Formats: sequence, structure tokens, C-alpha cells
Amino acid sequence: MTDHVHAYGPTGSGTVMLNLGGDTGALIIHTGRRLLGREIEISLADGGGQRRTHAAVRERQVQDGTFHSAVYPDLPSGLYTVWWDEMKPAGAVTVAGGVVTEFVWPTSISPSAD
Repeated sequence: MTDHVHAYGPTGSGTVMLNLGGDTGALIIHTGRRLLGREIEISLADGGGQRRTHAAVRERQVQDGTFHSAVYPDLPSGLYTVWWDEMKPAGAVTVAGGVVTEFVWPTSISPSAD
């Protein structure tokens, strides 16, 4: 997670386009309101965390209510590291082609994650 904070307004249903199929999937990280506007970084696990991409947590208004998440469309299939901060991983998630994968942001990380 970077120190960048953005002030985006809420988004409604259908405002994010996902290109799914073949070896391309998507990732949604559910965070809760406390991370609204923060950027969360991810990277392919086999890349050693060197090439990261990020997305801002936004308020999403859908038919079932409101939730807060970062959305990563158009990801190549693979195992991804979700970064807690610049040095510590928050977890790992596998993105598969043609699928929207979901990850729930942890409330804390264990000291052994150092």
C-alpha cells in the first residue's frame, strides 16, 4: 500500500469494464471504508515484487448496497502478492483467466510476515 491517497467520488454499477477470457482475469480487493482513497499495490509473485501495479480503494455502489474495494482489471493469470506496504506482503492470491478473483484485505499482518 502506498502513501498516496486519492479523493474519488463513489462509483455505480457498470462503471468498471473487465476484459476476461483466455489468460486474462481480474482481481477485486475488498477493504472496508477505512482504506477509502488509499492505493494498494500488487505484483506477480514470480517477479520478486519488482514490477508492481496499484489501484485506489473506491466506494462502490451496487444493487446490494455499498462496499469499498480496489479493482484490477485485465491481469495476466498467475500468483500475485498483495502488498501491505512497500516491504511487507498482506497475502497472496491466484488470478485465473476468465475469472474475477476476490481477496479480503486483512485487518493486520502477523509479525512473522517480516
